[in-house]
Amino acid sequence: MTNMINILLVDDQNLIRQGLKALLELEADLQIVGEAENGQVAIDLVPALQPNVVLMDIRMPVMDGVMATKEICQRFPQVNILILTTFDDDAYVSTAIGHGAKGYLLKDTPSEEIAAAIRAVDRGYTHLAPGMMAKVMAGRATEAEVVLPVELQELTPRELEVLKLIAAGANNKEIAQQLYISEGTVKNHVTNLLSRLNLRDRTQAAILAKTYLSI
Repeated sequence: MTNMINILLVDDQNLIRQGLKALLELEADLQIVGEAENGQVAIDLVPALQPNVVLMDIRMPVMDGVMATKEICQRFPQVNILILTTFDDDAYVSTAIGHGAKGYLLKDTPSEEIAAAIRAVDRGYTHLAPGMMAKVMAGRATEAEVVLPVELQELTPRELEVLKLIAAGANNKEIAQQLYISEGTVKNHVTNLLSRLNLRDRTQAAILAKTYLSI
């Protein structure tokens, strides 16, 4: 009997998810057990669905594929992540692979090749699109900086300080003491940060900071 490979599809575009599901379920050994429209939903679904492979998009609202990859690989090391992306996401892909993703595919890859890559990463192999290995290795060799999302680039120096301290586990009182500002000011900074970065809570802020900032 063929061992089924359970797959979680993560992409913010419903049309792409439906198309992938229709194509992949033509394969006898592949089964779509769930879908997620962003990285946070994917993280929430993994414990219940227990997928073997997560097919992960990079650019999504709420939480992108880089942050979600880091979190899933840390919390659920038995789950293999295969990045599904576009050519201009190379820098993000390199970061995601550094966080534990097992492979990288372009969105225009033929379905039979996607199926083959899913089987490969399920068996523990790495699958990279042509030319990506050189970019990944070059990025590691030069310790290139992670490409910051636009929202992070637009934060003020003070907001970045607060974000880094949140990531370090400091509460509002501790942040106020370290930065010599009032707790009320810290609270305002935290509220503004969560709003500007479209984050739900301090935990998501900490994950984002640890993913993209040198912490």
